[in-house]
Amino acid sequence: MTAAVGTRPAEDLRTTVRRLAAAQKGATGAPAYSRFVNRPLGRLFAALAFHAGLTPNAVTAVSAASTATGVALLALAPPSVPMGLAVAACLVLGYALDAADGQLARLRGGGSPAGEWLDHMVDAAKASSLHLAVLIGWYRADVVDGAWLLVPLGYCVVDAVTYFGTMLNEALRAQHGVATRAQRTAQRVGVGRSLLTLPTDYGLLACVFVLFGAPALFVPTYTLLFLAAAAFLALASVKWFREMGRLPR
Repeated sequence: MTAAVGTRPAEDLRTTVRRLAAAQKGATGAPAYSRFVNRPLGRLFAALAFHAGLTPNAVTAVSAASTATGVALLALAPPSVPMGLAVAACLVLGYALDAADGQLARLRGGGSPAGEWLDHMVDAAKASSLHLAVLIGWYRADVVDGAWLLVPLGYCVVDAVTYFGTMLNEALRAQHGVATRAQRTAQRVGVGRSLLTLPTDYGLLACVFVLFGAPALFVPTYTLLFLAAAAFLALASVKWFREMGRLPR
């Protein structure tokens, strides 16, 4: 599943997409949007980038630029239906490209530690800046009462802690010789689990921003997703702590 770096592939786009699909059999615990929508989108973008001769870092940069555009619109533009649609489009595109860079790296013969570092740094910035942009946008437009500003602030904390906890779990598992989550991605999980974790899916959150121009719809929907994410973190933290306690010394 490799090609000479810097050369154009001899196969057509459809064949490249099929090769990527055959190499991916699902991921442990992936929420429904990420598993059934974002991964196929990322696969297509990875194949397109492969045939265009782009590097994984270039795809990561385009992903970051797309997400940053959506974040800037949230913070600076007045809420409206077209603005909400534009924000959602930017976030969805950025997320799909985020799924593409790793797949492109595998097509080109494997990624690099620097590329993985860049990908995670962009993800970390995205996890916090999105909710801070909601906070700024709400405050600037004065569309909600002051108490509601605590929701994006809390969401920022929850997402940052969840991201840090996930990365820390992987690092500690690797350090103690236990298979990491990434090493178990070949395992299939039931559709039920993917649907159950859907409220915590970043892809679903990105899509919800189509409602940003209608605060009466967006505010309660966004708040429900925040509560779901907070509940997931609380339950997952107990599970993670017990897992860490079972790691070999």
